[in-house]
Amino acid sequence: MPGASAPTTSVVDASVAVKWVVNGPHSDAAAALLDRPIRWLAPCLMLVEASAAVRRKTAGVELRPDGAATSLAPLFDAVRHGVVSLADDEDLVANARLLALDLGLPYCIFLILAEREGCSLSTGDRRLARLAKSQNVGVLGVGAAAR
Repeated sequence: MPGASAPTTSVVDASVAVKWVVNGPHSDAAAALLDRPIRWLAPCLMLVEASAAVRRKTAGVELRPDGAATSLAPLFDAVRHGVVSLADDEDLVANARLLALDLGLPYCIFLILAEREGCSLSTGDRRLARLAKSQNVGVLGVGAAAR
């Protein structure tokens, strides 16, 4: 939006986090987010989902196994060095489950965290981006979610 200031905090979901560490479609757009003055936050689940996504890329021959073994290291380093802060999932799970059941969608833990923190959500998932916008949560969309 013209005149809008950049969010100071954003929840990053696994779709964007994987684009940070694995070169592919929209990786440049995801990397550009890192140049913005944003404090990154994610539920602990993000690391599990990112690991699963990298495994799927290996199984789908998008990523060689030796590349998969090292690709997540920068993401884990970002967490270790405080570039991405992890929020405890315990408090989020019940609300995420209820929202998911109510909306007929998969877990919405990233959205619940963004709502709780009063911040934006960074995602490459178009469906999650639409849901976030419908809940009045700002979206930093990448790829399909940018539309």
